[in-house]
Amino acid sequence: MSLTSRAPRTARTSRRLRVALVAAASAGLIGAALPAPQPLGIGDPLFPQLGNPGYDVLAYDIALTYRGDNSKPLDAVTRIDARATDRLDRVNLDFTHGTVHGVEVDGRPAEFALSGEDLVVEPARAVGPGERFRVSVTHTSDPAGPRNTGGWVRTGDGLAMANQADAAHRVFPGNDHPADKAYFTFRVTAPEDLTVVANGRLVARALAGGDRTWLYRGSHPMATELAQVSIGRSTVVRRTGPHGLPVRDVVPSADAGRLEPWLKRTPDHLEWMERKVGRYPFETYGVLVADADTGFELETQTLSLFERSLFTRGGLPKWFVESIMVHELAHHWFGNSVSPRRWADLWLNEGHATWYEALYAEETAKQPLERRMRQAYLDSDRWRAAGGPPAAPRPPAAGQKISLFRPVVYDGSALVLYALRQEIGKPAFERLERRWVDRYAHGTASTDDFVRLASEEAGRDLTAFMQGWLYGEHTPRMPGHPDWRSKAPAKGSTKAPAPSAKR
Repeated sequence: MSLTSRAPRTARTSRRLRVALVAAASAGLIGAALPAPQPLGIGDPLFPQLGNPGYDVLAYDIALTYRGDNSKPLDAVTRIDARATDRLDRVNLDFTHGTVHGVEVDGRPAEFALSGEDLVVEPARAVGPGERFRVSVTHTSDPAGPRNTGGWVRTGDGLAMANQADAAHRVFPGNDHPADKAYFTFRVTAPEDLTVVANGRLVARALAGGDRTWLYRGSHPMATELAQVSIGRSTVVRRTGPHGLPVRDVVPSADAGRLEPWLKRTPDHLEWMERKVGRYPFETYGVLVADADTGFELETQTLSLFERSLFTRGGLPKWFVESIMVHELAHHWFGNSVSPRRWADLWLNEGHATWYEALYAEETAKQPLERRMRQAYLDSDRWRAAGGPPAAPRPPAAGQKISLFRPVVYDGSALVLYALRQEIGKPAFERLERRWVDRYAHGTASTDDFVRLASEEAGRDLTAFMQGWLYGEHTPRMPGHPDWRSKAPAKGSTKAPAPSAKR
């Protein structure tokens, strides 16, 4: 998502840490002190400052207090349980766009400073390798800011979240990279006339005065980019999916009747996906319809985010709207359960979601998959020239993080899957898809992992075949279609196409 930096204000302890470091440097004592706080990252080529080395987050417990005005900061406390993988004299957390009031490590006050988009915490004592520790941050979570910068989305009656790809740390401090998945608990307090829904299941709710506190907890680990909290004048519509799966849709109360023809399709979508790749991997599912102009839909875990206008503006074919619903649902296998190890593996998320979107349209609305893939093949060389090949996309434009979501990671990546199916045959391809989501369920996986598993299923090494499709400057010949041609990009043209409205 597009991200505009806004330096948060700091608390007195933060200022003291910086002043002490400057004084130590001036006195020539810096060799005996820690270096100045600085932002770190785990080395993701597309988002080099995302994530932080030296620890593994086990769980987040995030408390938010919403006062009823979606332009004002929320009061928040984020508790992070983690295990150190290295000695930590400091703990870096991704965080920006909020005020930090105080930090504790294992219940003891800790010094902290903000550097770039990192909150740098210095515990009273170093954390040793293998040790578990808890960081508690008292802060604000600010929904104000430019539209479509990611994080909080202000809706017509409240808030929702859209954190992909690198905006969760605009909402809460953490290790904001999908390689470090963790369990989430949300405790959200809001005026009693509002409804709060979050990832996972509702565990408890309690009324005190004019406010109600809602407690939600997920049963499976989740990437920070997939976090979701919805606050508004909403109706929760409940139904049952396959195998008794609880399905809960969250919609503006005024639109509940109007949206029902779309929402009631979800159980059938779930059944269709289960026939393709196996049982739905989470404890609940649902559609969150937001009264907001986001420009995209998003697969937030167990509760996919959709613009209200997708369902209400009219003029869109029924099959098209349903295929977009299936796209976001498919992500719960491809992207949510099996998450990318680095952002260059994004093609595995979006290529698969686009594949099942297109396959659903073919099987239910007679929209030929081959026709769509032939058009993608025609455009593929231009997409690669503009945005890089599917598994090595160019970094997003500065200040325009949403530009990462280019056609090459959608239809251009689904084209890779079509080529693979052409090469190894439909039965082997379908077995591969099931093995992929089963072997790496609730974990992370890479492009190399996918190529290895495809080779296992095919019974031969597919590395050379996949190399061209995933990393080539030009699109390889399509197996079974020697007559297909890709249109060469205009000379000197590398302008990226507009980003997709899907995620």
